Amino acid sequence: MRSDSYNFTHPFLRKIESFEQDSICLIAQSQSHTYGELLDSTRNALNLLNDIKASSVIGIIGDYDLKTLAFFLACVEKGFIITPLSASLAPKDSIFSPMLQSYIKEGQIDYLFYNNTLHSTHSTDKKHSIIASLQANHTSGLILFSSGSTGKPKAIVHNLNTLLQGFLEKKPKRINILLFLMFDHIGGLNTLFNVLSLGACGITLKNRKDMQEIAKSIQDYKIALLPASPSLLHLFLLSNPTQLYDLSSLRLITYGTEKMSDSLLAKLKNAFPKVRFHQTFGASEIGITQTTTKENFIRLDNMEYKIVNNELFIKSHTNALGYLNSDNSVFDDKGYFATGDLVEVKNINGEEYIKIIGRAKEVINVGGEKVIPQEVEGVLLQIPFISDCVVYGESNAITGQSVSVKVVLDSEKIEVVKFKSHTNSNLTLKKYIRTFCKDKLAPFKIPSKVSIVESLEVSERFKRIKI
Repeated sequence: MRSDSYNFTHPFLRKIESFEQDSICLIAQSQSHTYGELLDSTRNALNLLNDIKASSVIGIIGDYDLKTLAFFLACVEKGFIITPLSASLAPKDSIFSPMLQSYIKEGQIDYLFYNNTLHSTHSTDKKHSIIASLQANHTSGLILFSSGSTGKPKAIVHNLNTLLQGFLEKKPKRINILLFLMFDHIGGLNTLFNVLSLGACGITLKNRKDMQEIAKSIQDYKIALLPASPSLLHLFLLSNPTQLYDLSSLRLITYGTEKMSDSLLAKLKNAFPKVRFHQTFGASEIGITQTTTKENFIRLDNMEYKIVNNELFIKSHTNALGYLNSDNSVFDDKGYFATGDLVEVKNINGEEYIKIIGRAKEVINVGGEKVIPQEVEGVLLQIPFISDCVVYGESNAITGQSVSVKVVLDSEKIEVVKFKSHTNSNLTLKKYIRTFCKDKLAPFKIPSKVSIVESLEVSERFKRIKI
């Protein structure tokens, strides 16, 4: 299809069309692609959708590559309901894994796009009322799956046009941004939409868990913006990237998805003194909200919220329409979404700011007393030879639960105490921790079990795995 043979009608595509078409929009696998190439590929992708029933639900398996992004934009243009899925779900020899089949069923997916080909799933199920409403209004939709850390993944439905509306007024800015967060993640999509609405350039990674590759990409492509999670930033810091690479191009690091500890933020600011740190806030159910950051506290801008029993509830114009496969009790009768985040409130210059202090579902119940793991972690990280830790609850026959911790020791600083050479290092460490915490935490908050590990596990979305 000729580059000038189709005129886009969707406002988001029209905005992309307004940029200099020779400008680089994507660098993937060391290959550069221009905005002109992206739009030409999008026009070609429209041909795959010619015979598809309007408003069908289409799953897209892939990552930030030209073909995947072009097909995504083609679906936006045609008003389809899109379900981004991780590249790890790609069928092997055309065989759908049980997990992929589950996503197809729960998301009521009609077609799957992978390997630049569209495949029918032969879905015949009657559509959920939320999907039916989008179809009736000829409105593009977005279905995101939760991580499933506490059960089966929830299928969360958004009005995609509403989400994209917030990007239409952004002023063009040539800036290189790392596309780090996953393609099937609200944070990753938010980064992608920012890149495309700014006329900026997104840079992809072959291996998101390779800290050296991240640092080298920042150096080679003069990346100015790094969106990341606190867990990723901690691993990044431990790799001593500034010793091997020139990271002077970095201007802004945004972080979210989990709590940032004060101690980690202080270390990051010390390592990157010229970089501005900005905390974002969002969830698959509400999108990414506008925030103002001060002292590891955030002000939630342009939205309604309330705090009930220390839990944050948010009502935003970008709230999800609901779940396909779960009840919607997390949305109250006035449209507030129960985030599950526990917060601390602080008044700064006459304005209310909040600080995420933990997750409600992670609270440990010790004989009726509530323990927020992140509070305990903050104290433990004050111990010089503990480089990282994760606190979690374990079953206890007497108290219901008890506090446990996995710690990563600093190999250099630990020599001061000589734990590693001690035959009862765990016992010695436990005694030291209890003594250190005695005047800083209530007795029931002090860990009763201490495990020394080489490193902490993180999920593919770079959140720490508790157990």
